[in-house]
Amino acid sequence: MTTISLRRRDPGMDIGHVADGFGSDPGVAEPNADSYFVEVQSKSGSVSFACGSGDTLLHAGLSQGLTLPYECATGTCGSCRAKVTDGRVAVEWDEAPGHSRVKRDRGEILMCQSRPLSDCVIRVPANVGMGLPRYTVPGHRKGHVDVIRRLTADVIHFEVSLSDPISFDAGQFVLLQIAGLEGMRAYSMVNYGGDPRRLSFVVKRKIGGGFSNWLFEAARKDQTVDVFGPLGRATFHPEENHNLLMIAGGSGIAGMMSMLERATQENYFDNHKGYVFFGVRTLSDCFYLSEFNRHLRKANDNLEITVTLSNESSDSQYHVSFPEIRIASGMVHEVCAQAMEGRYDNLMSYIAGPPPMVDGALRALIVGARATPDRIRYDKFG
Repeated sequence: MTTISLRRRDPGMDIGHVADGFGSDPGVAEPNADSYFVEVQSKSGSVSFACGSGDTLLHAGLSQGLTLPYECATGTCGSCRAKVTDGRVAVEWDEAPGHSRVKRDRGEILMCQSRPLSDCVIRVPANVGMGLPRYTVPGHRKGHVDVIRRLTADVIHFEVSLSDPISFDAGQFVLLQIAGLEGMRAYSMVNYGGDPRRLSFVVKRKIGGGFSNWLFEAARKDQTVDVFGPLGRATFHPEENHNLLMIAGGSGIAGMMSMLERATQENYFDNHKGYVFFGVRTLSDCFYLSEFNRHLRKANDNLEITVTLSNESSDSQYHVSFPEIRIASGMVHEVCAQAMEGRYDNLMSYIAGPPPMVDGALRALIVGARATPDRIRYDKFG
């Protein structure tokens, strides 16, 4: 753990006077003996919030409705960069990959990895305000793992029952943490609606991945999990009235399963088109086929789902056991670009998966389809 310390403020200085001040907004918590005042200076002015000594700046701010910048919220992407101009903070995870994007010798930090040791002032290179008009304000919950089911040799589906109900948009994610593993992991929900005290996830095993290795080797039912969320803006909203394009690789399909579930529940494909391209290495690596089939049968021929195989060729254009599911060989973004040519009208596109796949899909959409940024949604997990 590293401590960043800048000059101490005048003890008489009360940063609660900036913006609307503490207590003037019902979403802002009052500080107490175990919390500190934090002033955020941004392009849009200054806002203040209270942060507990055991909480990170990002989580505390988001849970009080501040529109702080973030993507993964786990220290990977570096999007929650800020500079400490006054006060002291402790950096929890020195090796966080996102630190490569900050100048730590100049007081820059990742808000998701920093907790206060005093009242402090931070400068954020973004517009920061109060209020999340579309999204549910995230918060902490306790959960218990009560379902663990292996889908393939290296993919596991698991479910967590929550201490308190949660409301989230299709496509959002939460952060999970278990005792004994450093840091939190971001996972998109597979489910949507139904039981507000249950979250479903799918995880692909990664070499050196602490959480995925725990799932495969040591996880047990009734394991306690800390949950923070919901988070993420790569979400599906039926009222936007778009046709849907989903490009996913491996466990990146999780959030898109949630979108398909909501679309099916609301009969969205009665009047809209949907195109799903799901990339895996081989046919034996594919999962959620029964779920895909259920959505297809309720979509009145307005939904197409194509599984793409990057490491093997297919003898058939359709799955032998699920003939409504299409099969193609090649990299998922390349198969998608070829299949979607001339069909980009009124599309909202969603991308999730390994970073190289996401980059390839972005290039295909921006260069090939001339899609504008407001019509592409994705969250950076890697």
